[in-house]
Amino acid sequence: MRLIASLLFLTTASVFAEPAWPEFRGPNMDGTVAGSLPTEWSETGNVAWKKDIHGLGWSTPIIAEGKIWLTTATENGRQMSVICLDETSGEVLLDRVFITNDNPEPLANPMNTYASPTGVIEPGRVYLHFGAYGTMCLDTETFETIWDRRDIKCSHWRGPASSIAKWENKLILTLEGADQQYFLALDKETGETLWRRDRSTNYDDETDGVPANSGDMRKGFGTPIFVKVGDVVQMISNGSKAAWAYDVETGEEIWNVSYPTHSPSSRTVYSEETGMAYINTGLGKAEVWAVKLDPAARGDISESHVAWKIFQRTPKRMSPVISNGLLFMANGGVLSAVDIKTGEVVWAERGGGEYSASSIAANGLVYHFDEEGLCTVVKADREFEVVAENTLPDGFMASPAVTGDNALILRTKTSLYRVE
Repeated sequence: MRLIASLLFLTTASVFAEPAWPEFRGPNMDGTVAGSLPTEWSETGNVAWKKDIHGLGWSTPIIAEGKIWLTTATENGRQMSVICLDETSGEVLLDRVFITNDNPEPLANPMNTYASPTGVIEPGRVYLHFGAYGTMCLDTETFETIWDRRDIKCSHWRGPASSIAKWENKLILTLEGADQQYFLALDKETGETLWRRDRSTNYDDETDGVPANSGDMRKGFGTPIFVKVGDVVQMISNGSKAAWAYDVETGEEIWNVSYPTHSPSSRTVYSEETGMAYINTGLGKAEVWAVKLDPAARGDISESHVAWKIFQRTPKRMSPVISNGLLFMANGGVLSAVDIKTGEVVWAERGGGEYSASSIAANGLVYHFDEEGLCTVVKADREFEVVAENTLPDGFMASPAVTGDNALILRTKTSLYRVE
């Protein structure tokens, strides 16, 4: 009986174990990882398996219950697929076209794909998103569709990229296109809309000679984070021209900061140590703003609650990561570390090329993945030190993921790797 009880416990624990990498940027929404990760690999070294992935897609792999999930699409956007692989062996368990389009909206953006948004996974269910083309919930054992939504509208202009965010029973969809900019909170059980909140940002100002009515001045690619501030869980989301905090339960606006830049894709990060959110303002002359979170803050707090701003070497697309009191960023062939309290640039050094994939931090190390396939591992320290440089072919656009036993799951432009 004791043996049977132990086996039942192990089976139950495996079935209901928390996902290893449940969403874009992992379980903490910020790229931080508990434990140690591999530091050296190559196409022929420390790679447990490799699988070629058809089509194009920059969605981050999400991992739970021994399975890896990701999305991909044909280059012309006429077919959008879901792929599921066995985490240990790389065996393909599901590869199915879920959405077909006769006339998809042109991307007009070589940096994007029709399968860039990352989904969310929890025990028994995976939620996948292709922007306005469709959002669906699948059973992770049977692969059957539990619900789907094909009625959500948005002209993405340059293609969808905002990932699903999850808070308790709510799935938050960010839909910021040329025609409308809004959020939907869906009931994760049924897919029904709980609330909708339109952005009330003022988009009227011309930016760098681009007319205000241009879709580029209105669209965004951000994914919100959730921070409890006082008695309210604030959903913080950076968009074109402004970042806003909303009450996640109702969608009610709480505060905002305004800036002239547009099209952000970096996910905001938060530090409990400082009580500040670090917001990337987008493209153009973009900055990172450190915003003090205050339960009493209301309305435009651009002048009252911004502790510091930094312009130099701020990311175009990648999301930074915090470790050891420093904010680590990568952009344009430069790696940098910034003091999270003061905004002081502690160091800035050459490293890699252009960066779209978000960085991760583990065990005192920071991993930066560039678009040519180089991963530069540096110490999370106030002195710049490169620990390792590793290269895989084809380059990184998708952000990395980490399994429950701390193997890296790396998606290049053409393939998926397990590194351990």
